[in-house]
Amino acid sequence: MADNHVVVIGAGAGGLAAAVDLAARGVRVSLFERADRPGGKMRRVPVGEDESAPGVDAGPTVFTMRWVFEELFAAAGANLADRLSLTQAEVLARHAWPDGARFDLFADPERSEAAVEALSGPDEAARFAAFTRRARSIFDTLDHTFMRAERPNPVSLVWRVARAGRLARLMSISPFSSLWDDLGTFFHDPRLRQLFGRYSTYCGASPFLAPATLMLIAHVEQEGVWLPAGGMHGVARAIAGLAADLGAEIHYGRPVAEIMVKGGRAAGVRLADGQEIAADAVIFNGDAQALAQGLLGASAEPAVRRLPAGRRALSAVTWTGLAEARDFPLSHHTVFFCGDYRAEFDAVFRHRRLPEEPTVYVCAQDRGATLEPTDPAGPERLLMLVNAPASGDTHPFPDPEIDACRTRAFDLMARAGLSLSPESLRLTATTPATFHRLFPATGGSLYGQAIHGWRASFTRPPAASRLPGLFLAGGSVHPGAGVPMATLSGRLAAAAALKDLTSR
Repeated sequence: MADNHVVVIGAGAGGLAAAVDLAARGVRVSLFERADRPGGKMRRVPVGEDESAPGVDAGPTVFTMRWVFEELFAAAGANLADRLSLTQAEVLARHAWPDGARFDLFADPERSEAAVEALSGPDEAARFAAFTRRARSIFDTLDHTFMRAERPNPVSLVWRVARAGRLARLMSISPFSSLWDDLGTFFHDPRLRQLFGRYSTYCGASPFLAPATLMLIAHVEQEGVWLPAGGMHGVARAIAGLAADLGAEIHYGRPVAEIMVKGGRAAGVRLADGQEIAADAVIFNGDAQALAQGLLGASAEPAVRRLPAGRRALSAVTWTGLAEARDFPLSHHTVFFCGDYRAEFDAVFRHRRLPEEPTVYVCAQDRGATLEPTDPAGPERLLMLVNAPASGDTHPFPDPEIDACRTRAFDLMARAGLSLSPESLRLTATTPATFHRLFPATGGSLYGQAIHGWRASFTRPPAASRLPGLFLAGGSVHPGAGVPMATLSGRLAAAAALKDLTSR
């Protein structure tokens, strides 16, 4: 394979994983990234005036499915633990409500069950145990038959499940009911229904519209949430370092302007500076809609179908920076829930506006994830996030709307007990319009297409695009959004490219 040359566009998780797999198999790999560092959405932004100080992770913050990364490194003859230090979280997340109620979800299922009993009683604890069993069953059914499978469709999924001897489990994955409705059969306490409904937002969906299949995310977290040294950006650096050690050439600050097509096949790229790079295949690790909208040249536009803006997944408004948090024991991951969950998602998906009372996620990056995390002395690094519509290209919210959203979000946290010292508050807002500029063609969507309804999971583009020689990776394609899924997508793209190169 050494005579083959593959160009990878984009150094997000998918592009980096593809580069590792290809380079490990002797393929010559050239990766071009327009930013000055790896990571894509796993980006880190500076805070404060000290340029040498660590920045804040401003993208994904939850590291799960460790085995996906261990398998990637092992397939390349390396050991993840030698290149990335990971600490397992004792507390998966801390949760709070405006009435003062608090609840910790633990890595230890027995402690979580005891916490549910303390919050809601023994009957609810028994229903929680049943819920965790269902979540595990769904994950076990879909892990190899869907998430790791190339180009799944309903027929192939049934065939793969039957071949794995799990056909009886197929209907238990609940593809035709909503996550919210199925959660109501497990939880009578609306707070727990709200808590586990939030897992739909991990892939940018509404719990009222997403299939109940997404409850598998509860099992994924139960299998382990990890805190990487250097944050999530440290994960990107570790994978990029492995790719480089294997011989992949990674070029930062080199944006690609066009995918060149010759003889009806992707044949290389033209960089923004005009340089042309010939290749036997191209892997695009970016939002697939950038292709459909012609941002990589008219010749590559037919590679994927255009997605209506109304089917985009969530965007966000985030605030990053330094602040002094008081009066509330923040964990590494803390969620402050609003009082009316349905109104929040109606605002975002139906009315395309910022919610009147948003749920707020806080990542306190200087704290561990133990039962009693140590409070940092003075200001600490924080990422605060609220859900927002992916309308950054059509309705960029003006500053007064963003300021009002911040006021409402901070008021919600204050009612739950958290106060942020005004004199230490130095935060930078990132809006859907900003995300749209960072990730073109998305409107600010951070997850590609919303997984609303049972068909949506089968309509994401597969690894092999409709243009021969062009392969797709990233959170907008199969198997879906999130760093582990994007990593799997990169491996699927590499496998499809290798198959194509071998057949030629």
